[in-house]
Amino acid sequence: MSATAAVAPPPVPRPGAAFAGLFIVTFCALLAVGAVLPVLPLYVRGPLGAGDVMVGVVIGSYAVTGILFRPFAGRLADRRGRKPAVLLGSLLVAIAGLLYLLPLGVAGLIVARLVLGAGEGTVFTAGSAWIVDLAPPGRRGRVIGLYGLAVWAGLSIGPLIGQLLQHASGYTLVWLFAAAMPLLGAMVALRLLDPFRPVAHTERQPLIASEAIAPGAALALASVGYAAVAAFVVLHLDARAVGHGATVFGAFATMVVLTRLIGGDLPDRVGPARVAAAAAVVEAAGLATIALAHSLPVALAGALAMGAAFSLLYPSLSLIVVSRVPEHRRGAALGTLTAFFDVGVGLGAPLAGFAAALSGYEGAFLLSAAIALAAAATIALAISAWGRGLRTA
Repeated sequence: MSATAAVAPPPVPRPGAAFAGLFIVTFCALLAVGAVLPVLPLYVRGPLGAGDVMVGVVIGSYAVTGILFRPFAGRLADRRGRKPAVLLGSLLVAIAGLLYLLPLGVAGLIVARLVLGAGEGTVFTAGSAWIVDLAPPGRRGRVIGLYGLAVWAGLSIGPLIGQLLQHASGYTLVWLFAAAMPLLGAMVALRLLDPFRPVAHTERQPLIASEAIAPGAALALASVGYAAVAAFVVLHLDARAVGHGATVFGAFATMVVLTRLIGGDLPDRVGPARVAAAAAVVEAAGLATIALAHSLPVALAGALAMGAAFSLLYPSLSLIVVSRVPEHRRGAALGTLTAFFDVGVGLGAPLAGFAAALSGYEGAFLLSAAIALAAAATIALAISAWGRGLRTA
């Protein structure tokens, strides 16, 4: 055997393995986010002795930096690379977990939540750009949708783990878990393939990607319905003597996952703009069905329609955005888009609450349905501007 033949060729990087690893990285970060959600209110009201107002302030402060930092995180991912940005975000999430340990009272918790929002926003924004870099052009919509399941899985499983840890050993173990999981994710990220190479630019890149504003506005409008379901479906069905609100929300969340798994390639096959517009209409129908429901089967039907539609909106609008920007600006564009989602959820819950105060819970869901139709109209009006090339983006 010759010396040349004895030398094995270098291993070929596999994008599929990188995708699985990046899913794990994001899942670990969102596990840390989810684990503290059911525990923090108990901690604020119990050991810290604060009231319900401070519970809301502590929980809600997370969204402030989540919104503000996503565009910065996207630009960082474009300038420094996807992997460094994901590592920084994971480190910030871990630091937030450690800050919970410090005896700094409610003020310390607010600081920890602000750090957490910045970290989670950075992980998901940079991770989304990284996923698009790895995906074949004809399957980007499906890959984006599957990647989003890391968030849903972390936020679904994390609270269960947090409750178990708190019951088993108290608050400290929950905070340590919230610090350890993102560090584990960072260790995984260090070993992943990152094909993106930052390009040096002499001109100043905008923080807000203009190409993402119209899709982002549609996403914000459509996200109001999700906020309404999350905040008021239990109260709405209890007021109707239907009950089982948690079951209805569970059906919604389950349908989000199933649609991503089974129909996640629809934006790639049919076209993202068409799928997004149709999904917004179906979301409106689902919200209206929940609003008018006087029985559990009707409420479940509305939740299933809402879940299927909502599941397709973000991948479709993301695909529109990444098809309109060059590779070196994907991070900034996706950061802008995801910030709109946070804005929609952040404003949607109080808006739905205001409608409920004026006209009951049914009014909150009907208002959300009308806003979802406005999202469909926004998408429909912009289809011609986004171009025919989106059909096969």
